[in-house]
Amino acid sequence: MKKKFEVDWINLPIISLRGETSMKLREHKSFVRFWTASTTSNFGTYITTIALQVLVVVNMGGSAVDVGWVSASRWFPYVLLGLIAGVFVDRFHLKTVLVVTDMGRGIIFAFICLLAVTGVLSIGWLMILLLLFGAMSLFNDAAHQSFVPQLVPRPLLTRAYARLEQSAAVAETSGPAIGGGLVLWIGAPFALLIDAVSYLFSGVLMATVKHQPSDKVKSGPLGQQIKEGLQWVYQHQYLRTLALNTHVWFLFHSMTMTILVSFFLIELGFDASLLGFALASAGVGAIAGTSLSSRAGERFGVGRAMAFSRILYAPAVILIALAPSAINSEPQNIAMIFAVVGQLLYGFSMGIEGPLEMGYRQFVTPSHLHGRMNASLRSINRSAVVIGAPLGGAIADGQGFLTALWIYR
Repeated sequence: MKKKFEVDWINLPIISLRGETSMKLREHKSFVRFWTASTTSNFGTYITTIALQVLVVVNMGGSAVDVGWVSASRWFPYVLLGLIAGVFVDRFHLKTVLVVTDMGRGIIFAFICLLAVTGVLSIGWLMILLLLFGAMSLFNDAAHQSFVPQLVPRPLLTRAYARLEQSAAVAETSGPAIGGGLVLWIGAPFALLIDAVSYLFSGVLMATVKHQPSDKVKSGPLGQQIKEGLQWVYQHQYLRTLALNTHVWFLFHSMTMTILVSFFLIELGFDASLLGFALASAGVGAIAGTSLSSRAGERFGVGRAMAFSRILYAPAVILIALAPSAINSEPQNIAMIFAVVGQLLYGFSMGIEGPLEMGYRQFVTPSHLHGRMNASLRSINRSAVVIGAPLGGAIADGQGFLTALWIYR
């Protein structure tokens, strides 16, 4: 059976999901707590997605390049510490890592709010604080992905990741809309404070999760353990192809996301509320995508379902690029339709592929390599963001938003 999984991976979801019919995720109380904590922090994160960029563009008078550098600073720790984080996570208790990093991230956002309110926050200070936030997010991400197999049996992994993706999609749907309203009501700095509270709550709830710890990796040479994680990913027959494809996707995704907020605010003339609804529509698409993800994997196979979802990104960005500019005095509702439909399709694509990719990666990887596998992939993916975010901002400032979007498609 193991040989079957290694060779015929495209049919993995059919094999791995057949044993799930008699199992229910809600019966795993620890996973429910973990799910609740993750959903809470996700809501705060998507509020921050709009609040942080509005803070830079509107409150601080920043340009698209500033948005790019601020975004890159959040992901820069993945370049420096990504591989080390995988070794760390495999050596220590995952729940401790999750609790400490959630608490730390809450404190950082509360401090950003304080600096913004007192008028001393600059782009430089914001980048430094987001570097610290990114470092904590790096360790949290590696531990978060690796923690799920300690909460549910392997036959439930794909379904568990689908539920996590669905709750994230709900947060993505509601968060930007709520965030846009909060920014108008209480201002961007205090909207960030909402995210701080969500992280603190998540950390407290995460501390109550009971789990079955996996065997920890014995201490050894750091370089050797990093090498083992990289070899597993890039010498595996199918993980290698998946990883390389995903790295390229993250490069262009970061370029697109860097200019999208500025494009909506400046080129299309949206206010913070309309911006929130436009971004929220991606979450609606993601909910639909995650709901169909497992079925798509069973019906077409993991490889085909993921390939189809990634092809859909091109028409999604093209629709957004075709939205009529406010400069041309076109009715704003027409631009909103193009933006919403494009975001819906973009979110749908992400929703289809997310659970399938995560379930497959965790399933084929031995438990003692989960941390290093996840951190290796995420560190290089985020390294692509560090390159793509400022590059996207530079192209948008130099060539214009529309030219940039047509390049990214």
